[in-house]
Amino acid sequence: MTPALPPAKPLQAARWEDLPGWAEDNHVAAWPAFEQSCRGMAGKPYWPLWRPACEAAKRVDGRDSMAVRRFFEAEFSPFLAVNPDGNSEGLITGYYEPLLLGSRVRGGPSQYPVHGVPKDLLTIELADVIPELKNKRVRGRLVGNKVVPYYSRGEIIERDRPAPVLLWVDDAVELFFLQIQGSGRVKLPSGEMVRVGYADQNGHPYQSVGRVLIERGELKSGEASMQGIQAWARANPHKLDELLNTNPSYVFFRELPSKFGPDAGPPGALGVPLVAERTIAVDPRTTPLGAPVFLSTTRPNSAEPMRRLVMAQDTGGAIKGVVRADFFWGFGAEAGAEAGRMKQSGQMWVLLPPGAAPR
Repeated sequence: MTPALPPAKPLQAARWEDLPGWAEDNHVAAWPAFEQSCRGMAGKPYWPLWRPACEAAKRVDGRDSMAVRRFFEAEFSPFLAVNPDGNSEGLITGYYEPLLLGSRVRGGPSQYPVHGVPKDLLTIELADVIPELKNKRVRGRLVGNKVVPYYSRGEIIERDRPAPVLLWVDDAVELFFLQIQGSGRVKLPSGEMVRVGYADQNGHPYQSVGRVLIERGELKSGEASMQGIQAWARANPHKLDELLNTNPSYVFFRELPSKFGPDAGPPGALGVPLVAERTIAVDPRTTPLGAPVFLSTTRPNSAEPMRRLVMAQDTGGAIKGVVRADFFWGFGAEAGAEAGRMKQSGQMWVLLPPGAAPR
């Protein structure tokens, strides 16, 4: 019996000439996102490793593409992201900031609650108990003196489990996709725009409703995009609740402060506003939050190359694995159309300063 090969190293040293399209990218377009990364990493435990590069960035003319490119080549080294099986190709999806219609009070079409974090939701950092389980956490609730799993989506919805309601929105499908995106804006009858962002999650794993529809023969593989699922929901309203409940995961929100202006992107896991088409969500177990990443993929439903420098500034429940990224398209319907169609293959090169390079 042939012994199993050890898993490949997740980040492997590369050369700048290995990055397809690196020299042709508009590096200036990525500069504001990099500056946001530096702000977000400041004060973090790993900040000392990144501080020299961020300090050097203050002396760079961010309007000069050649100067920006030379800065990255001088301060960073590229590392190819590689899956445990040795393959450097992975799934690249898209997300966006949606717009929903709603109200602060229930009434009329506004019947679907945007929930805040329940008081009985417990989050347990396992590293506090077992240091080897760093970055691992479980969520649950207390029954007597025992911690049990928190309620699933179906239990929260159908049994009306206690949780504060921030807003009421008009569309159950749009609310479901708001939970997948992690942030969005709700337009009130007065015209006021309220921003909500991810606050917590019930601890259950995310399950794709698109995959469920394919397995049931309701949709073909190429039809299970966000738009395809929305169209199916409109045509099958009597089946919608049952379908959505096949995904036990449930996201709780918080209302975002006004400091995040209307022109800024929503805050990601790094705590800084995301930059449209220059931010990605990653698995932080292998790609450090804040790190520059060179992404080589194709545009949604296309073979047209899309190669650009982006920043790892967000995470997501479905973003797991070394070569795995969610590309942030921005706000509104146009961004949503691109995000909903995006399910491409791609490669990633993580750019790291000397002190942060893997040993």
